[in-house]
Amino acid sequence: MQFSWPNIEWREEVMREGMQIESTNISVADKVALLNALSETGLPTIVVGSFVSPKYTPQMAQIEKVLEAFTPLPNVKYTALLVNERSYERAQAFSPPLTINDSTPVLSAHLCDIFTRRNFNRSQETEFQSWPKIVATAKEQGAQQAEIRVAAAWGSNFSGAFTLSQRMDILKREHEIWTKAGIPVTTAGFLDPMGWCLPHRVEEQLAAIKEEWPDIRRFYLHLHNARGMALPAAYAAMRILDSSYTLEIDGTVGGIGGCPYCGTGQATGMIATEDFFHMLDGIGLETGVDVGKLINCAWMLEDMIGRPVFGSTSKAGPRPTSPENWFDPNMPCVETMSQAKHFKLGPKAYEGGIYPWKEPIGL
Repeated sequence: MQFSWPNIEWREEVMREGMQIESTNISVADKVALLNALSETGLPTIVVGSFVSPKYTPQMAQIEKVLEAFTPLPNVKYTALLVNERSYERAQAFSPPLTINDSTPVLSAHLCDIFTRRNFNRSQETEFQSWPKIVATAKEQGAQQAEIRVAAAWGSNFSGAFTLSQRMDILKREHEIWTKAGIPVTTAGFLDPMGWCLPHRVEEQLAAIKEEWPDIRRFYLHLHNARGMALPAAYAAMRILDSSYTLEIDGTVGGIGGCPYCGTGQATGMIATEDFFHMLDGIGLETGVDVGKLINCAWMLEDMIGRPVFGSTSKAGPRPTSPENWFDPNMPCVETMSQAKHFKLGPKAYEGGIYPWKEPIGL
């Protein structure tokens, strides 16, 4: 069966979403090395970090030093999370290579009031009250398009699941405001900080948007993987869209990441970049991204954080689809994670393994 897949735009978040939940002791040199390695993989967009207060996100305290030391490549778009005027001022010193002024104006609200209070020290009602200023600024700047967005879209660890009706109620309010302002809505976004996404719920939501607003041709998904559903949910989104749509997805090398305010910390995770692009390779989509180099980044990351990452392709290797990559039928028993790295390290990874068969095994 042939599918018409959407245009995929991947945004690599390991330097921001990933690092913000890790130790503050990761050195600038290590971060620079990882950022440089990521730049060589073919990833089109890399978020380098966030310009936020080190009081609340100390892992980002040295972002300026990282940006001063890394080597940007011309074929990579580098962005950063900017949360207020002060963060814009700080980022200006690094533009270029940072791209900081091309974002689409967004109206957004969290469905979970508890989470937004924990995460941002503001209520859902405060988010609603910010909308008029956002719209006024967009009109002053001559915005030609806008986004509607729901955060904590599918559920909350503090207040349970949310329904399609609840999501659509917020989105319709946002859409109406943009329409009255004369700015067409072209994007619908969904953030899932607590890992409540499920494939059929994501599919249901995108189908509802397609029916309600046919002019929306771009979708944005920020999916966390606390319950292992982020990659299946992303695939469900791909299946319901076709080549006339664009699907922007966030993820991290190794699948690390998480918010300290959601209650699951480092266990929250995201889609592992290497797993996602390994899937796209299997589907037959040309991406220009080197999965082997992504695996190198995942191994580098494990050394940096001192623990295994969540991604699978960095452990078992890509599917050996051609004869030159097929496993040696006479390799010994492979039992450990270290031995499994033979897909990249070669026979030295399983030296000393057990050979239980009596004679060589032929093809």
